[in-house]
Amino acid sequence: MTDGTAVAGPDGGLRCPWALSTEDYVAYHDEEWGRPVHGDDALYERLSLEAFQSGLSWITILRRRPGFRAAFAGFQIDKVAAFTDEDRERLLADPGIIRNRLKIDATMANAQVLSEWAPGELDELIWSHAPAPGTYPVPKTLSDVQAVTAESTALSKALKKRGLRFIGPTTAYALMQACGLVNDHLDTCVARKAP
Repeated sequence: MTDGTAVAGPDGGLRCPWALSTEDYVAYHDEEWGRPVHGDDALYERLSLEAFQSGLSWITILRRRPGFRAAFAGFQIDKVAAFTDEDRERLLADPGIIRNRLKIDATMANAQVLSEWAPGELDELIWSHAPAPGTYPVPKTLSDVQAVTAESTALSKALKKRGLRFIGPTTAYALMQACGLVNDHLDTCVARKAP
């Protein structure tokens, strides 16, 4: 049991407590979570995976990420935008992903919308909602980490206004955390200052 502060990992380094439950979580925490992600396809993937995670634990999505990537053509926007009803049925039968019709439909519809955007437009829109450094205090415990911010609410509204689905303020904030728009590693976490 933890008080929400950083906990020593297998190598003795302090980490956010959520990161230590499995080896795949440690790797994700240390190497990906909170690191800046750019590029429309890369951000579309993260947006899609965060939507699939809604109501589930992230480890469920993380462990199925290879299956998601295979099922959704590497999350290349133009390729997913061309998916057909047959692809939808294929996805609904694919045990390698979460077979939720609403989330699958949203992922396909979002690709169709994004395929009409200019290159770099998704990247620019998402990153325009990053809070200025120092806007929020560095979290010392898990209870200091927010689930929704003014910026995530504004990002959610901006994406919905442009036609994207399944992206509420909480999902938008999870996206911001995962893609490095904010750094919610705890103050003593080894990954907080990692390059």
